[in-house]
This record gives sequence, structure tokens and C-alpha cells, in this order.
Amino acid sequence: MERVVITGMGVISPLGNDVQSFWSKLIRGESGITRIDTFDTDGHKAKIAGLVRDFDAEARFGRKEARRMDRFCQFALAAAEQAFADAALDPEKVDRERMGVYVGSGIGGIQTLLEQEALLQERGPGRVSPTLVPMMIANMAAAMISIRFGAHGPTMAPVTACSIGNTAIGEAFRLIRAGGSDVVLAGGTEAAITDISLASFGNATAISTRNDEPAKASRPFDLERDGFVMAEGAGIVVLESLTHALKRNARIYAEVIGYGASSDAYHMVATHPEGIGAYLAMKAALREAGIEPQEVDLISAHATSTEIGDKTETAAIKRLFGEAAYNIPVTANKSMIGHMLGAAGGVEAIALVKSLGEGVIPPTINLENPDPACDLDYVPNRARRADLSIGISNSFGFGGHNAVIALKNFAE
Repeated sequence: MERVVITGMGVISPLGNDVQSFWSKLIRGESGITRIDTFDTDGHKAKIAGLVRDFDAEARFGRKEARRMDRFCQFALAAAEQAFADAALDPEKVDRERMGVYVGSGIGGIQTLLEQEALLQERGPGRVSPTLVPMMIANMAAAMISIRFGAHGPTMAPVTACSIGNTAIGEAFRLIRAGGSDVVLAGGTEAAITDISLASFGNATAISTRNDEPAKASRPFDLERDGFVMAEGAGIVVLESLTHALKRNARIYAEVIGYGASSDAYHMVATHPEGIGAYLAMKAALREAGIEPQEVDLISAHATSTEIGDKTETAAIKRLFGEAAYNIPVTANKSMIGHMLGAAGGVEAIALVKSLGEGVIPPTINLENPDPACDLDYVPNRARRADLSIGISNSFGFGGHNAVIALKNFAE
């Protein structure tokens, strides 16, 4: 079977719209959470989010092209272009029949749908855009990336809620490993910070209402947390077979060595109270990677800043790693970037790649009063240098979907 490596990365996020900006702010412990100023939040319980700033789609794609893509699709294409360029792939030399795209979104083009529904009600059916459906369907990000690069290989858009990024990377890893493709652009994207989604999450009492202190609102593992913070963006990586990467003398960031997926089989939105799905996905990823729990140097936690989620993930880690769990640093990127929903896994995978490569663990900020039930080493408030070789990244989603990837510093 083929070994699979990461050779390119691209990010659009609340901390910056390229990998270096994102990473430098992440390790400085900066928060990307701010007051929402893109629509009127009067009447909303939560008024904060992790918004992507300074993103000019028309400047990137041209006015005509930008207007034919929903924001989630614009984010995905921008991140994919970064990743493709970072990988230094020559489109004229890649076998496009063996280049695929695995990029998903949890919600798709919700902003386009809302805008067109308003037009329908105000001005009638004749004013609804004929491009509404192709702009809102969740597979369009993968499709537009495929069109952009002429990728004729397998192209799909997994929809596993907030575990999409890891699902996409994991399934692409298996495709390449089995010899089905040479190159796959994989990850997730989301642009769901809208009036209606904010209202729904607010009424579900799922999101933080620490509106006066946005930067302190996302606080995984802290006793005073009061919910997650919505965020948006995209994270895309270029995966290649090692054979393909070496043949073209590519720079290799890391190797994907394992992937595990599971279902809680429990509830529409609630995490299994014993964290059984999280445990099974981590266990499967380690088994496929052929490594023992004590070989893991870093865990990038899903850690959304909800009481049940933080507690069950901690319990799952302890169940799998035993006493070794107390010796493994656990970091929570969402403390700084918020919960990017379908984009979370892709962006957090990139953060893990950077950690392994640079030997720096981003902090879990706002961890000031630890929950007694969450008693692991969460790298509180300040980044840490460490010798790192292997890391896992956890992503879990509504419906009980769980996806975990295992990464390793590359060595021939």
C-alpha cells in the first residue's frame, strides 16, 4: 500500500487568511472572536463569532465569478488555491485522471438560500436566481475546486457535520493508500454565521453569550464556559502518495498514518455520555497507524467549550490512553478560532502539522478555572515547545459522527 503525505496547505480563518498568519497568531494565543457586525444581532442571545475578516472575493476571483459562489465556496476555493500553490504542483504535469477532491461543508450555501428566499417573498418567483440551487448545495465547493484545477479523479463532499474535515482527509488518505489516486485536495469549509443559524443555536442554549468579552468566550475545559462560539472559514490540504511526491521532489510537511471513524449511535446532537464514539475513533486511528497509545506526543482535541463535550472527550482520552493520558499534552484550537463547524477539522489538521514540524504546541487560552472533571494537561494559556513526532486530531459532529486522523513527522 502507498504511504500518504501532506505537501500543501491553505487556510481561511478568523486568525488570518493564509497559513503563516493563522499559525503565528495561534501560537501567540490570540483570539479571533469578535462582536458580529455583519448583520443586526438585536434580539439574539449571542452576539459574537469568529468571523473571517479582510476577505475580498471579487479581488480574488473577479466580480462575475465571485457572484456565482456562496461564501462557503469562496472560502474553499481560496484555501485550495493556497494549498495547490504551496504544494508547487504543476497542473500540466499532474495526471488529472488521478487527482481528486474531497471537500465538504456541513451547511452549504445558507446565506444564498436566505437571500433568495427573501427575494421570493418580496418580489415573487420571477426574481429568484437560476443559480440558487448550484450555489447552495454542499458539494459545490468540491466541484468548483475540481473545475479550477481540472481534477477528473474522485470528487466528493462528505457531510458528517463538524467532523467533515477529518472525514475528508481520512477518506482521501485511504483512497491514495489503496492506489486510487495520486493527489487529493481534502478538507472542509463553512460560512454559516447568519441570522437564522445564530438564532437556532442560541435558542438551543448551545453557544456562549459572553458578549461583553468576546476574546474570553471560548473556554474549553474551563468551569466557567457557557457554550461554543460559531466561526467560519476553510482548511484544505494536498495529500499525495509518497511515490508521487518523491518523484517530483516535493516538500513534505507530514505523513498521514491513520484514520478512525465511528458513530455514537446515541442522539441527534448530544454526545454519548461515556464518550464511546470518541474512544472508538481514536482507537481505530491508532490501530490503523500501527502505533501504541504511549507513542502519541500530542492530541488536538475537538474541545468545543461545552460542558458535556469537554468532559466526554476527556473521559474518552483517559479510557484509551490510561495513565499515559496525563503525560500527553492536549491542545484546543477552538479556544482561539471558535468552532468552524465543517471547516474545523481541516484547519485543525493544519495546526497539528505545524506543531509537529516546528515543535510548538498552541495553547488552550481562557483556561483560568479548570473543570475538576477535566484534569489533563491542556497546555493552558501559553504555547509550549516540545519534541513532537506523532499527533492525533479529533473531530466530532452532530448525529454522533466521529473522525480522528493520526499524523507523523515525515521520515523516509
